[in-house]
Amino acid sequence: MERDRGNQYTVRTDLAFEAKEMYVQEKAKTKEIKGVLSKEVDIDGIKVSHIEITKEGERRIQKKAGTYITIFTDSVIEQDTNRQAKVIKVLAEKIRELLKLNGVKEKSKGLIVGLGNWNVTPDALGPLVVDKILVTNHLFELHYETVSEGYRPVASLTPGVMGVTGMETSDIILSVIDRFQPDFVIVIDALASRSIERINETIQLTDTGIHPGSGVGNRRKEVSKETLGVPVIAIGVPTVVDAVTIASDAFDYLLKHLGREWQEKDAPRKSLLPEAMPITHKDLSEKDLPSQKGRETFLGLFGNLSDEEKRTLLREVLTPLGKNLIVTPKEVDQFMKDMAHVLASGINEALHESVREGNSGYYTR
Repeated sequence: MERDRGNQYTVRTDLAFEAKEMYVQEKAKTKEIKGVLSKEVDIDGIKVSHIEITKEGERRIQKKAGTYITIFTDSVIEQDTNRQAKVIKVLAEKIRELLKLNGVKEKSKGLIVGLGNWNVTPDALGPLVVDKILVTNHLFELHYETVSEGYRPVASLTPGVMGVTGMETSDIILSVIDRFQPDFVIVIDALASRSIERINETIQLTDTGIHPGSGVGNRRKEVSKETLGVPVIAIGVPTVVDAVTIASDAFDYLLKHLGREWQEKDAPRKSLLPEAMPITHKDLSEKDLPSQKGRETFLGLFGNLSDEEKRTLLREVLTPLGKNLIVTPKEVDQFMKDMAHVLASGINEALHESVREGNSGYYTR
């Protein structure tokens, strides 16, 4: 969270989709927001959100003007390799869309940058992805005659974090760009989310750049077209969540469960023991929330607080105690490995036609 001008806490999120949701819940009477154009499509069973933000929209939802594409998938946490393969195809298609939108040509030279700290597993997504990237620039420079059709010059970089290098990440990248002269940059980093249901289940692509360290609450200098001088495509995945978010979401799920029990008046009353809860949070929806009176009956005054007010209260309680911990799933090692495979494969397919057509024999698992 960050403090606004009125010294009130506001929830910070790196996801444009969530920023739009927050604005609708707290300020807008309809889902239409001036300066924010959005649509959702289904591609082979995968939900994809497109959001265009203008300068007016930037002022309203506090997200930089530009294009944001969000891919929703639980294929990584479910370890479903068949659906992961579909996500890779969709990701590659959307990367190509953003590159074309920003004037990047098919044979343009690219630099792939993996942001994050490889010593901290949930923040190591960037370096893990770069480790699987198909780099070809050295072949173009040293053995051009051996390079087949369907490839472009691609180099990669893992600049580390300021706590390790002592230098701003954006300064390191800029120095490499001055020497390497790429036509575009793709950066990968861990993001922050305000919902536990989006951890490792959301992939955001944007042409607005990124702030290194956002996923662990340590925002550094921006990496964007404005700072680097070339188009920047940022790819991010929420990998951690704080205790405030876990507690707030837990209360939300509890109210939805109790609300469903309340509404089922004709059905036998069920026990409120844990085994009677729905199998997953996806079984619950906003329609299950009880009325204002019902929320007060179940949770007293706390039940009628807005989502923002609940989070602010929880943070005011936990932060002075040093208990607002940053948490990651216990299966984080496997999740990072699988997500790195998905992102790297999508990037490789987007940048190299031969990989896209399956002619390279290159495998990144």
